[in-house]
Amino acid sequence: MMEDTKKTNITNEEMENNWIVRFDDMKERGIPLMFIDSILPGHQRLNYALVGDTASENPEYNPIITEPHGFQIGMVKAPPGNGPAYHTHDYIEAFLPLTGDWRFYWGNSPDEIEGETIIGPWDLISLPPHLYRGFENISEEDAWCFAVLEQHEVFDKRDPKWAPQIVKRAAQHNFNADEKGKMIPPENFKELEKQMAEKLRMGKK
Repeated sequence: MMEDTKKTNITNEEMENNWIVRFDDMKERGIPLMFIDSILPGHQRLNYALVGDTASENPEYNPIITEPHGFQIGMVKAPPGNGPAYHTHDYIEAFLPLTGDWRFYWGNSPDEIEGETIIGPWDLISLPPHLYRGFENISEEDAWCFAVLEQHEVFDKRDPKWAPQIVKRAAQHNFNADEKGKMIPPENFKELEKQMAEKLRMGKK
């Protein structure tokens, strides 16, 4: 039987710099306007890209760990009453709340919510491809949720696919996305991004 000759030569410094995400550093790297719905009341949140190219419409986001993993990891921090608007993906995504209680709701079309549940810390919900879904923090304080996404390409088509009413509402704030799913931001995007980061208490747990 032949031995596996593959060896690694990763130092402590390389591990720390390239393979470990420290929460105290990560919480400063939120993306306050990662999607076109992020400007809308009820859907404002901080998104975090930890591993790989997670779903995004903002092309300026940068995952913290870039080494290919075969899966993608993100996190979201949302104030009470906020979370992603109604949308769908062509791939699986699973969520595990770290703090707070979250209401998840879903349906088979963009027009109707057909089910919902509430999950809390250590609960997990896995959402199949093509199912419309949204979720919101129903706690009385900011809450965190951990997400694992099936590997997929970014900016090769619209992703997420928003319910039409969400696209219309975002357009009223001058937030749009092109056919590849890349955000077309308003002229004052940087100013709005800064305001949203302060509103959402970027860097605070």
